[in-house]
Amino acid sequence: MTVRLDGVGLTHPGGFQALHDIDLSINHGERVAIIGPSGAGKTSLLRLLGTGLAPSAGQMQLLDSNPATLKGRALRRLRARIGLIHQSPPLPPRQRVVTAVLAGRLGQWSLLRALVSLCYPLDVAGARAALAPLDLQDKLFARCDQLSGGQLQRVGIARVLYQRADLLLADEPVSAMDPVLADHTLSLLGKVAAERQISLVASLHAVDLALRHFPRIIGLRGGRVLFDLPAERVSQTELDQLYSNDSFSAAESLTVPATRAPRRCT
Repeated sequence: MTVRLDGVGLTHPGGFQALHDIDLSINHGERVAIIGPSGAGKTSLLRLLGTGLAPSAGQMQLLDSNPATLKGRALRRLRARIGLIHQSPPLPPRQRVVTAVLAGRLGQWSLLRALVSLCYPLDVAGARAALAPLDLQDKLFARCDQLSGGQLQRVGIARVLYQRADLLLADEPVSAMDPVLADHTLSLLGKVAAERQISLVASLHAVDLALRHFPRIIGLRGGRVLFDLPAERVSQTELDQLYSNDSFSAAESLTVPATRAPRRCT
């Protein structure tokens, strides 16, 4: 089993409780989308799964390990097996794309090799291969501050693909991409997860993308799981309950009006 949460809660400094009594199991190879209104706790849940946060209550198992019992090298080894795709990848502006992609394996390399690769990329062919399915191989030696938001998101994805993690976590991975590119990128992530037989967990605001690309959908609201269903069983009733009183209805999330201006193409 890749993920198991038993009664997990998360309280941020200051007393705000982001997650309440979460019970969740994700098997090896499952592809799961987490949807819900803004402030539902989606990012907090992904940060928890990425070991960036520790549960305030309950128990968590990741890749057959309990992060709460790990320290030092053992915790670093676990984190090296988890690939986290950020909505806004933390890429230094002056860094070259090739270096940013190769950084995906810094946690697996020796200190000497990591330092050398930061100065002189050691696997240019590997970085190019990771960028190719995202149509960014021509940006291999570009600086990150020369890229658009959507291109930066794809570089972040290429870095995680190069990492060859055992668990993929994606926080709004296609938010800066146009609809066609978003579809292609999510299809690629699903294909990679299936080929490598690893789990993929993604948070998405776009309900239509979640239903189209993920067999299992978790609806999160107010830090609680409202439903956990196969995509084909998610009804308009569940979506209405999930997004009730939210500034955008579930129907708007599922249907993009013809008059709405498209998101910036990248």
